[in-house]
Amino acid sequence: MSKKPITIHDIAEIAKVSSATVSRVLSNSNYPVSKELQIRIRKIAEESNYIPNMLGKQLKNNTSTTIAVIIPSISNPFYSSVVQGIEETARENNYTVITCNSQQDPALEEEYIRTIMQKQIKGLIISSISDDKTLLRSCMQMGLNVVAIDQVIEEDQVSQIKFNYEKGGYMGTKHLIELGHRQITYLTSKLDRPSRRSIYKGYKIAMEEAGLAPVSIESGAEELYNAIHDFDLGKKLADKVLALSDKPSALFVCNDMMAFGVINRLADKNMQVPEHISVIGFDGIDFGMMIHPALTSVKQPDYEMGKMSCKLLFDKINNEAVAAYDIVLQPQLVIRKSVKPLQ
Repeated sequence: MSKKPITIHDIAEIAKVSSATVSRVLSNSNYPVSKELQIRIRKIAEESNYIPNMLGKQLKNNTSTTIAVIIPSISNPFYSSVVQGIEETARENNYTVITCNSQQDPALEEEYIRTIMQKQIKGLIISSISDDKTLLRSCMQMGLNVVAIDQVIEEDQVSQIKFNYEKGGYMGTKHLIELGHRQITYLTSKLDRPSRRSIYKGYKIAMEEAGLAPVSIESGAEELYNAIHDFDLGKKLADKVLALSDKPSALFVCNDMMAFGVINRLADKNMQVPEHISVIGFDGIDFGMMIHPALTSVKQPDYEMGKMSCKLLFDKINNEAVAAYDIVLQPQLVIRKSVKPLQ
């Protein structure tokens, strides 16, 4: 049996009509075709599992009902929630979404951008991890509409939905200080992104305001990315904390997945959270209330970020004259069980 997909011409041959007639029926054209013939053609298409060649139609009409999303990692629940918000808004507008994982790799990010342009997709929502925006800038000049989320893209035509990372870093640190902590160490992956540097800046400001010395432990060269990359990185950073002769009373970790790894490794070494050491994360993902102890965290409105970014993208697609927006979402402290007050 042939595995080739059935075409309009195959249906026309079975129905003993012209390919043009089949095309008119399946595209819901206003061209007059008898009701009986419409029913027969649609039944043949359904029984043959006919799938319309939407790409060909889009290329012919210079239209597309697909948008693309490029994120660093779908395995991070923060980005999963962002994509959920994007997909729900896209469906409401009768669009489909192609989701691409750059896996923290700038070269892979560029490869996806090229593919998006080849498929003539006109809208892209991106959390870019690449410092070189030459390709993206070129694609925008050719008509690609872009909305940036999470990570800033300094281009006039790009609408931005950012998060006040500095305020979040300040808020989380201030919470620990108000509970009596004085030795607070900031754990982070490489400070090579604006978001990570901004969290650290907020942490540092809060520490210095309280007359405390900021202390950070940064990961070294990162290994090949995998699904539990941040979790593993958290365990490695916890090992560095455990090696200190003078251990901190609290840890501020740059994202929740990494904080899960920190708590896991501390437990392996009989260091209980928060009895022996307090831990606060960043992102506020729902999984934080499923671990033990439930993780105190600075929450980003991830789902809302997805919905808002998709609405901005459709504004750009549907109205070429629409201005670019710069929206800053605010943090919220989610207090759970991983932090204890010091006497």
